[in-house]
Amino acid sequence: MTKIHLIGICGTAMATLAAMLKQQGLDVRGSDQDVYPPMSDFLAAQGIPTLVGYRAEHITSDLDIVIVGNAISRGNPELEEVLDRKIRYRSLPEAIREQFLWGARSIVIAGTHGKTTTTSLAGWVLTHGGLDPSVLVGGIARNFGPNGSSYRLGQGRDFVIEGDEYDSAFFDKTAKFLKYLPDIAVVNNVEFDHADIYADFDAVALAFRRLVNLVPRRGLLLIGSDSAGARALIDAARSRVETFGMRTDADWQAHDPVAVDGGTRFGVRRGGSPFGVFEMPLLGVHNIRNALAAIAVATEVGISPERIGEGLRLFAGIKRRLEIVGVVDGVTVYDDFAHHPTAVAETLAGLRLANPAARIWAVFEPRSASSCRRIFQDDFARAFDAADEVVVAPVFRSTLPESERLSIPQLVGDVTARGRRAREAESLDGIVRVIVREHRRGDLVVLMSNGGFGGIHQKLVRALGTPEPRAVESGSGP
Repeated sequence: MTKIHLIGICGTAMATLAAMLKQQGLDVRGSDQDVYPPMSDFLAAQGIPTLVGYRAEHITSDLDIVIVGNAISRGNPELEEVLDRKIRYRSLPEAIREQFLWGARSIVIAGTHGKTTTTSLAGWVLTHGGLDPSVLVGGIARNFGPNGSSYRLGQGRDFVIEGDEYDSAFFDKTAKFLKYLPDIAVVNNVEFDHADIYADFDAVALAFRRLVNLVPRRGLLLIGSDSAGARALIDAARSRVETFGMRTDADWQAHDPVAVDGGTRFGVRRGGSPFGVFEMPLLGVHNIRNALAAIAVATEVGISPERIGEGLRLFAGIKRRLEIVGVVDGVTVYDDFAHHPTAVAETLAGLRLANPAARIWAVFEPRSASSCRRIFQDDFARAFDAADEVVVAPVFRSTLPESERLSIPQLVGDVTARGRRAREAESLDGIVRVIVREHRRGDLVVLMSNGGFGGIHQKLVRALGTPEPRAVESGSGP
């Protein structure tokens, strides 16, 4: 396999795979309907040609293989040409497996929440520990490269990979992580998500049970004991199993967390005995669980507790995970990827623990296939309990039938009934105006969406720099 074409190359994972293949010395190119920054700049910096639009003539006779992105469906001109001419093709996870994983010790990080952070933590701790792993993560980890990166290719045996439960391709509707040959598998938690491809929780749980069933007898399965959905997988394991979490019966138990200097310090017991005290520049109990998983992985591959502790302290974070995008007029503006009600609740709770007296604004865009749906109506009502001010943007997928669509008026009413001040926004500009008009020094504003949120982050930072006249307020409540 020397000449490769990727259909849908501007997807984050596809562009990352293209760069990894290019770094291996392969001839890589691709095409996409929408070629624009940041992925167009990323591909250009990697020296990877990117063709604009989907055309049959892009499928040339010298191609050895075509990699088909999971956003590509029948009717795509390039896909139809591939099928007509019977050119070899693969899904993204198949390509990763065939090119990188057969000869590696594969460490697969899975779960409904925390995959990106845990993968980045584990990958960095192994890197700091001198194992020179390869890492593939569904975000931009700041420890990898001067501007951060979604991957690193090392010379070591280990490959740490984020295991996504989303489907693989038009011809393969099974979860991506089933292709990743796990020697060590982490399942942080299991909840219902991805309502566009899973009918219910049982369907999600089945995908994870299939992952557990792939771990070899000599492998290791790490289960998040604080998640009932994850604990239920233990009886499906044929490998060793260790649990991690805050529960006293966990094999790896975190205890006595304390917020320190914008981060967290916590103790760890292994099998009931003291293992160490660790610090990291991340907030929240959910991130303690993520760090516990990374600690357990690092211990399994032979890194000392002292070296693990150094790595955690030096962790530089991930873009779009409670990332500070600006501090203006005394207001700190964060960008966060949270879109599932559990992730929203844990992010806000972590911020509240570290800032007990601050006024927290939670600005939420229902954008993902699940968060746009009424199925999470009641869960979202509880998700904002750690905030003071809640602003909900319009549902992104407005084409959903009203009977299936998340009701913003109902959500606002339910959040208000729980003692928060909540309101519905008619537009992104309206959100900016409200915060500019009503903010006060010391406020924390968390902008939550799994998409671009219309560029609201920089709009708000700019607007706060030239605020409108506003009334002077006092107190710390809503």
